Amino acid sequence: MTKTSLPTHPLGEAANVISWVDQELAGCRFRDNRLGQRLRKLLTHMAGAIGGSLPLACQDWANTKAAYRFLSNPKVSDHEILQGHFQATRTRFAAFGGPILVIQDTTELSYERAQPERIGATRRVNSGRDKEGRSRMHTVCGLLMHSCLAVTADGLPLGLSAIKFWTRPQFKGARTLKRKINPTRVPIDQKESIRWLECMRQSVALFGAPERCIHIGDRENDIDEFFCTAQALSTHFLVRTCVDRLAGDGQHTIADEMAEVKVKGRHQVEVRSPKGDVSLATVELKYRRIHILPPIGKQKRYPALSLTVIHAQERHPPKDRARIDWKLITDLPVRSRADAIQMLDWYAMRWKVELFHKILKSGCRAEETKLRTAERLVNLLSIYCILSWRIFWMTMLNRVVPDVPPRLALTDLEMDLLDELVRDKGQVLLRSKTLAYYLTKIARMGGYLARGHDPPPGNTVMWRGLSRLMDIELGARIGRKSMGN
Repeated sequence: MTKTSLPTHPLGEAANVISWVDQELAGCRFRDNRLGQRLRKLLTHMAGAIGGSLPLACQDWANTKAAYRFLSNPKVSDHEILQGHFQATRTRFAAFGGPILVIQDTTELSYERAQPERIGATRRVNSGRDKEGRSRMHTVCGLLMHSCLAVTADGLPLGLSAIKFWTRPQFKGARTLKRKINPTRVPIDQKESIRWLECMRQSVALFGAPERCIHIGDRENDIDEFFCTAQALSTHFLVRTCVDRLAGDGQHTIADEMAEVKVKGRHQVEVRSPKGDVSLATVELKYRRIHILPPIGKQKRYPALSLTVIHAQERHPPKDRARIDWKLITDLPVRSRADAIQMLDWYAMRWKVELFHKILKSGCRAEETKLRTAERLVNLLSIYCILSWRIFWMTMLNRVVPDVPPRLALTDLEMDLLDELVRDKGQVLLRSKTLAYYLTKIARMGGYLARGHDPPPGNTVMWRGLSRLMDIELGARIGRKSMGN
């Protein structure tokens, strides 16, 4: 696995002068400067009450009313709110060397409302059976969010590079539509799948270095238009495939060719059973460069591609879980067992974006807000996205680059407060005060015990500790201002 390179320029110097809120919002451009000032104030308040309601974060009616007005302002959108964060992500992208994984995934946010039509629908679910035994179906009220998370090869989340929110005025089941039309005949720009292409284009345009990006997606991303768009943009992709495409001269499929490939190595991967038991599974590796054809209905619109197919499969099905059977497809060359293992490791990073969504829902409690319209919800979710990334970033810094100087992520005021609030255990040398040293103090403020045998702190204790630190820091800044310092 490629090791994360340290930043080529000291990001911590900027952090020493301005707060992380100012760094993340520096690139925001509102038509009214007062909206930018309100966003900074709102993000600061919410960072001090992560997981709390807007009234709890704002503390008084004046600030709460101003927050509601900001979220409902027609001049405010998710693009304006996240523009600064995107620019900060680009800065971090440029500071870290090597390949960067751009991981895409979609999540659903559900709400209960008296007027669900003001938000929209996401899907239909079975609510059980009525007294006559008939199935009852109801439409789920909510929003869909598609995220692009930039991550280093070691798992350090650099930030979001693209995001898309949408909702459905009326949900139409995919199975019902497939009875009427052939999905492969529908142009991609008329389907929700276009989000995969749009976010890839936005990420490439943001970073300006397509050759460094590896776009990673699950089986929902297994679409020919995505592959062809990546080739046109001179960028790379790694996708878990579920389609057995035509290959070679069109008289056989990918599965036929892969059946001829001999096992080229074995690799152990860590897996978890449905009961939560962790074990090592041995998978057999196959890989081959294959000439792949688009579906018959798309052959006039898209060219054939030369791609690498990787199969990782357990030989014998285990008793306590499903057998591992990963089929990956990529435009990158795979010439050895080590290359194939690297592709597996990169694809395994896909769960990082799922963890980001978990922080959004569990840490920020994005599904508990009471806002009544889709527009207001999208604006609030955009702010939650910045907070969720911040929590994830701080957690993973402690694991990936623990020995870097603390100013990479903290200001002098924050370090002074941590030294005062969380006393050291025993004598600590000045040179040992690394970033991990201070991040552990933040986690201790959130309930982390920091015993010798404890694993590194997780997201839960980090968001608790960060929330307390932001609250105390705000009070310290106000105190300094009132004292004239």
